[in-house]
Amino acid sequence: MLKKSSITIKDIAQRLGISTSTVSRALTGSTDISEKTREAVMELAKELDYQPNTIAQSLKKQKTNIIGIIIPETVNRFFSKAIGGIQEVASKRGYNVMACQSNESVDMEKNNLSTLINTRVDGIIVSVSRETKEYEHFKKLQRRGIPLVLFDRIVDDLDTSKIFVDNYQAAYDATKHLIDVGCKRIARITGPKSLHNYHWRLNGYMDALKDNSLSVDEDLIIFPHHENMSIKDYIGQLMGLTNRPDGIFTINDQDAVEIMYVLTHMGYDIPGDVAIVGFNNDFYSQFSNPPLTSVEIPAIDMGRSAAELLLDQMEGIDVPTEKRVLSTNLIIRESTRRD
Repeated sequence: MLKKSSITIKDIAQRLGISTSTVSRALTGSTDISEKTREAVMELAKELDYQPNTIAQSLKKQKTNIIGIIIPETVNRFFSKAIGGIQEVASKRGYNVMACQSNESVDMEKNNLSTLINTRVDGIIVSVSRETKEYEHFKKLQRRGIPLVLFDRIVDDLDTSKIFVDNYQAAYDATKHLIDVGCKRIARITGPKSLHNYHWRLNGYMDALKDNSLSVDEDLIIFPHHENMSIKDYIGQLMGLTNRPDGIFTINDQDAVEIMYVLTHMGYDIPGDVAIVGFNNDFYSQFSNPPLTSVEIPAIDMGRSAAELLLDQMEGIDVPTEKRVLSTNLIIRESTRRD
């Protein structure tokens, strides 16, 4: 008996006493063979659990119908939702997706890229890692003619389509909200300035302070990942300042919830002593204690847009390099309400 894993078109042809080309045409739905032959082929293929050799087919067609995705992490639900948007558009247009995680490592990002290239994906969508500061691996990809789209964490130096939110305005609005509820000393927990989104969020934060006659205090700007600090460490540092913060604008909702936990156990009231704003508006933010004010990012729409741009490029539709900037929305909850 033939092993299921070794079943080929040739095996089916020999069992039925027909040519391999006839079997191939039957399996692909060709109408130039008889219905009787087609039914016999399909029945035997099902009985033997025949699985087409997709690698061989892709080599023949020079197309795999697979989109590669590289994200920095899966813990952040933003990226999970973005992948959902990519998957939705890809499926409708006959493509599958293959997702990789860089774990915020540029070396892992390069390995992910090599894996996707070797898998012969038709195009790649990337959100760069926190460590990514040089981009030769992406330029090499472009020189090979593989379509590339960047989302969320983009790179200005790469000539490719990009999808991201208006990080400057999002941070400006969040900081202005903290000022409007009475905060005078607002701390900013941020990521590396080398990344486009964190760079513009920091600028938005600082401009909102200046526009409202508040000084920018470097002691209130924390780069925890660069300094390898835990949340407990940098909150202790901030609250130990002679003139401690009365508002904190955090890097994401996950950190914001932990910050509120740490502050509460230190004896501070939220928002009475310290008002907190997060970023991403993850689903659990409404259930935190207190419910978290957060910047809502259209993650699914960002994923959809990235997939649409990439697929249009892959399918030869004349689409120029494009930047799509999406708007955000500040969701106000009890972590900043001082009624």
